[in-house]
Amino acid sequence: MYEPILHWITHYGYLAIFLLLMLGIAGLPVPDETLLTFSGYLIFKGRLHPALAALAAFLGSACGISFSYFLGRTFGIYLIHRFGRFLHLTDERMNKAHEWFERAGRWSLTFGYFIPGVRHLTAYIAGASSLELPVFALFAYSGALLWSSTFLSLGYFIGDGWSRASEQAQHYTLAACAVVGVAAIIYWIGRKAAEKWRGRNVGEPK
Repeated sequence: MYEPILHWITHYGYLAIFLLLMLGIAGLPVPDETLLTFSGYLIFKGRLHPALAALAAFLGSACGISFSYFLGRTFGIYLIHRFGRFLHLTDERMNKAHEWFERAGRWSLTFGYFIPGVRHLTAYIAGASSLELPVFALFAYSGALLWSSTFLSLGYFIGDGWSRASEQAQHYTLAACAVVGVAAIIYWIGRKAAEKWRGRNVGEPK
């Protein structure tokens, strides 16, 4: 699948970068990191202009995640009201999801780009939980800029070794995310245990 996509970028340049990233972020099976790293390599070779490639990558990513957000905002609530009871997704739980996004979930819009699969869902969940558009835009578009510039820079600075570097970067990113995820789960379990212990102590007679 990689070869046709790389062929399109080589021949159609910025338009291909924009369209493919928009579709990839929206959920279609596009190898986004490989696409970006290869685009960085083409910058290294002088085939693409750095500013135009970066702009196409950012706009494609931003449009893709915005589409997912508005999809969640438009249909997410309807689907939850219609079928939520079968999945135990009540209005109360959606309100809690909204509050979580207000506190910390918004950062998943920024750093979720680096986790394949997560970046396709965070915007939809944000829209379904009615996260305000200005908040969504701030964190999601910052993530689009950070993510796209990271892999474009990787391809540019690595040069001819872009393919192997792209694979290694994805492996290291997944490993780092796994470590962070495990740490978060341990922290959550510890916090719940501490709250339960404090609750028991409060209920004990003195």
